[in-house]
Amino acid sequence: MRKEEIFEKIKGKVIVSCQAVPGEPLYVEEKSIMYLMARAAKQAGTPAIRTSSIRDVIAIKEETGLPVIGLVKVKYEGFESYITPTMKEVDDLIAAGSDIIAFDCTNQKRGDGKTISEYITEVREKYPDAILMADISTYEEGVNAWKLGMDIVGTTMSGYTSYSPKLPGPDYELVKKLVATVDVPVIGEGRIHSPEQAVEMLNAGAFAVVVGGAITRPLEIATRFIQAVENR
Repeated sequence: MRKEEIFEKIKGKVIVSCQAVPGEPLYVEEKSIMYLMARAAKQAGTPAIRTSSIRDVIAIKEETGLPVIGLVKVKYEGFESYITPTMKEVDDLIAAGSDIIAFDCTNQKRGDGKTISEYITEVREKYPDAILMADISTYEEGVNAWKLGMDIVGTTMSGYTSYSPKLPGPDYELVKKLVATVDVPVIGEGRIHSPEQAVEMLNAGAFAVVVGGAITRPLEIATRFIQAVENR
């Protein structure tokens, strides 16, 4: 599917993030079960799925036929970033058929000694036609990613770097600032816990929103309810 077709498909919509990594309750070592979450998301009407790991990209594409935003979460020594941090993960995601490749475009420390700008440039040079999504935490990082040719900027990492604001909810202001500056889709992501917050994110100017934990992470959902009751 061409970039324009994918963008038209996701515009103004909720993209559901279906992820489970080792240590989480829905991660099964023997076989991916995230395709079941993706099946439910498709039935609900999502136009695309965001997922981590090669096996989940493959399983979800086979199950749903929807465009997939693929990433790989991995921790390497010396790296603070962990979302598709090296070219190896990009290569694997391309081979798996990811329609969009998402990776950390923050200014966090990289163990290979490269700047994030150098890394983005290398990825773009190797895959000039790939649709690339920048997961950023600040306005400056988003603008930098845009200037380096990223196709999508997402607020995924806002609040998850040491230097970005720690907010209890979505970073609406970051979306507003980016939308006023860049000419690529800005996707609102991060701490969207309710339908009302998803709507507010779109009202702030987001091209689309990604919702994960509030839909597909039962431990997180259950914990939120239990803590609210216990703290009443």
